Amino acid sequence: MLLFRSEEHLDRWNGPRGATLSLETAWKLAQAWFGVDRRLPEWRRRTPDEIRELFASLGLTGDFWRLT
Repeated sequence: MLLFRSEEHLDRWNGPRGATLSLETAWKLAQAWFGVDRRLPEWRRRTPDEIRELFASLGLTGDFWRLT
């Protein structure tokens, strides 16, 4: 993950561009994705449909977020 000060700063960077999201959205994604203790017996892997719903709930759409 790379952090940028602004869209202009991002545009000046010449690296490959996948998807961009705000720190707030990244934090919400991290909380949702890693917020469950995987050591608990009831933990289970998310289904692709659950992942799609999570991404959609955070506004993460487009080719980068599409599961194949």
